[in-house]
Parts: sequence; structure tokens; C-alpha cells
Amino acid sequence: MPILYFVFGSFTAIIIMTTILAVIYFGLKKKEAAQMNIRGYLDLIPDLTETQRSRVELIRSSFLPSVEELRKGLCIKRTKLADLLFAESIDRSKINNIAEEILRHQSELEKEVIDHILEEKELLSPLQQRRFYKIIVDQFSSGSLGVHDVKGRKA
Repeated sequence: MPILYFVFGSFTAIIIMTTILAVIYFGLKKKEAAQMNIRGYLDLIPDLTETQRSRVELIRSSFLPSVEELRKGLCIKRTKLADLLFAESIDRSKINNIAEEILRHQSELEKEVIDHILEEKELLSPLQQRRFYKIIVDQFSSGSLGVHDVKGRKA
């Protein structure tokens, strides 16, 4: 009889541990999936109305493609800069020209993001704007443009 209790207890413990691990696994998977679907700052505000969400998507339909082009341009320019920095013969004028192009692209990206944030801000209620402000401060505190920056969007 004691062996039966041991087997039953072991079997019960295995079932309980399997259930706990499954719950943890699927909870983490769901959290990761939610983070991967963030396309913009307003995705971090859960109480947007359907009207607000549809207007955000309309705004993004023009914003995201233009910003993606800027990001690609930045990546290409940075690759060229790396090539120039490690070339056999160093051409400082080419390096400076590429660096200036990178700065122009970064400035253009920053302006696009600022315009986009101002456009999105107009859609929000005062309470949502306060949350939006906290999100922006948090995202920008890293010294980048948050989800809209080149490194913020790398997969």
C-alpha cells in the first residue's frame, strides 16, 4: 500500500509541475507576442477607442513607409562609413561627407518622428496624453527615438 501512495504522489506532482510550467511558458509566449506587435507608441496605450485606432492606422499608413526608407538609408550610409573607416587608404573627405549624410538622415528621421508624435497626440484624451507623455519620456530616455529609431526597430 505505501508504494501505491508513493506512485500516486509522484504522478500527481508531475502533473502539477507540468501544468505550472505550461502556464508559465504560454504566459511568457503571449507577453513576447504582444511586445513584437508594437508598431508605434500608441500601441502601448490599451484604452484607445476603435475610432482612435482606425485614425492611428491611417496616420501610420503614410508615416511607417517613409520612416522605413530613412532607416534603410541610414543603414546603408553607416555600412559605407564602416567600409571607408577600414579601407586600405583613408579618405577623410569621403568619411566626412558620409558622416554629414548620416547626420542629415538622422535629423530627417527625428523630424518625421516629432511630426508623427504631434499628429498622434491630437487624437488622445487628456488622460491618454499624460500616459503618452510618460511613454515618450521612457522611450526617449535611452537617447534614441524609441520604437521608431533604427536600433529600436531591428528584428
